[in-house]
Amino acid sequence: MKKNFTAHILLACGALLGMSLSAVASAADAPKAAESCIACHGKDGNSTDTHVPNIASYSEEYLANTMKKYQNKERPCVEAEYQSGSKKGTKSDMCKIAAELSADDIAKVGEYFTAQTFVRTAQTTDPELVKKGKSLYKLKCYTCHSEDGSFPGDHAGILAGQKMAYVKQQTKFFKEGKRPMPKKMKPKMENLDDAEIEALVHYFGSIQ
Repeated sequence: MKKNFTAHILLACGALLGMSLSAVASAADAPKAAESCIACHGKDGNSTDTHVPNIASYSEEYLANTMKKYQNKERPCVEAEYQSGSKKGTKSDMCKIAAELSADDIAKVGEYFTAQTFVRTAQTTDPELVKKGKSLYKLKCYTCHSEDGSFPGDHAGILAGQKMAYVKQQTKFFKEGKRPMPKKMKPKMENLDDAEIEALVHYFGSIQ
């Protein structure tokens, strides 16, 4: 009886160790093409910069489409400072970085970041705005950003626990016509005023 119990414990520990080693390997095996991405978005795809989004767990399809848009300069090329690596302290933008990547590079980068775990950012939010934002989410955003904007399978950006400054910035780009959006999103976005956008930003930022 005691031997069987010990055997079960050893098997359980072995399984946990295997899972732990697998997670470590996943982060360690970043493709070379992801070096510039990691320098801003973090090795696990979770950024420390409030204006740089967490991209861990994003779907490969969404990441590939995003990179193509940057290559074609269809999205604003916002300059950001490298947070780590050999280029730390210098600046670049997504259009320049995307231009250096081949289709194969993009596929490898997408596969890598999709395998990482999205970490929701702890942020200060206003309870009243969160309440208002939740109602607006159900009315305006739920169809394309299901599960409170946390489901990667929607092939859309993850909004739950995303950097509030980034969400606000990108929403502004949508409103100003600087960033293209799907046809079904356009009428819902155009009707939002600044106060409603702020409420949505606080709602998504509050999700932990």
